[in-house]
Amino acid sequence: MGVKVLDLTRVLAGPLCTMMLADLGADVIKIERPLRGDDTREWGPPFDERGESAYYLSVNRNKMSVAADLRTARDRDMILGLAREADVVVDNFVPGSLERLGVDTDRLLRENPRLIWCSITGFGASSTRPGYDFVVQAESGWMAVTGEVDGAPMKSGIALSDVIAGKDAAIAILAALHSVARNSPARRHLVISLIDSARAALVNVAQNALVQGTDARRWGNAHPNLVPYQLFAASDRPVVVAAGNDTQWKACVDALGLADLAQDADLQTNRGRLERRERVVRAIGQAIAQRPAAECMRVLSAAGVPCGVVKSALEAIADASSASPLTGMPSPVGGTVRRPPPTLDQDGPMVRQKGWAAFDVTA
Repeated sequence: MGVKVLDLTRVLAGPLCTMMLADLGADVIKIERPLRGDDTREWGPPFDERGESAYYLSVNRNKMSVAADLRTARDRDMILGLAREADVVVDNFVPGSLERLGVDTDRLLRENPRLIWCSITGFGASSTRPGYDFVVQAESGWMAVTGEVDGAPMKSGIALSDVIAGKDAAIAILAALHSVARNSPARRHLVISLIDSARAALVNVAQNALVQGTDARRWGNAHPNLVPYQLFAASDRPVVVAAGNDTQWKACVDALGLADLAQDADLQTNRGRLERRERVVRAIGQAIAQRPAAECMRVLSAAGVPCGVVKSALEAIADASSASPLTGMPSPVGGTVRRPPPTLDQDGPMVRQKGWAAFDVTA
């Protein structure tokens, strides 16, 4: 039996966190609402042949499912019993909700000295605002720096604040498990918020604003600190060029046959290229526009210049090994797929009878 994780989460950030732990070998029991289950079971189409939504399937493999209602004494006692024997509990209830339902987190942490409890919230432990990715992307500064230079603020095409918060939660849990014997009950209650994870993900954008004292702005597909580092239109499809240092710059213009840029002393440093961004981008854009993307990739890659074509989702998925319509994308951290995402209450009878020992029976 692996680390025992009780999953009291739904939608994306929490289920992604617990799926990552499950991929790495943890035994995860997912508690879901009776009849409806996780919200994302209804978030479709598309649905698979079993009627499960693709959204739900993407973050719930390697788990058992138990349908239970914290508002009933029988189910609450069952859930509390699982928590008392668990190594980790992950929840994403609005702060205060679990206590009103009769779940005393502090007491459980005192009773179980090895228990790690991770609460994933939208805006921190003191806020009852619901945590939705779109709202967080707006308030974290992301949308203000995403989109065309003169266009409207734009969200990411992926619910990225949920994804980052879920990964942050998994990291925090693994670190806490490593030092659990030295942690007080208070330190074993982790709080991860979407807004904190999203703000931290501003990284160099935030640091630019802090250092220069002026607000960040949108750069479209360009980079505020590097040139050339952006999207260009080849004759058949878009490509990106990401020259991250002076050596790559020299290799880029040599490969594209831009001798005038290669010989210009003002362009030998990134500072000089930033000051002459428009000239550099125009010249490289014209050179790339005359070639198909495959040729651009060939000459730039041969010269050691970071570059790529803009692939569709299906093209990107085709590059991944073992991607599956049932179990999703392969684990990025070396985890394994041991069981497909469960149907609602698939494991309820077994878990109610045997508790965590249900994993021994199904191993």
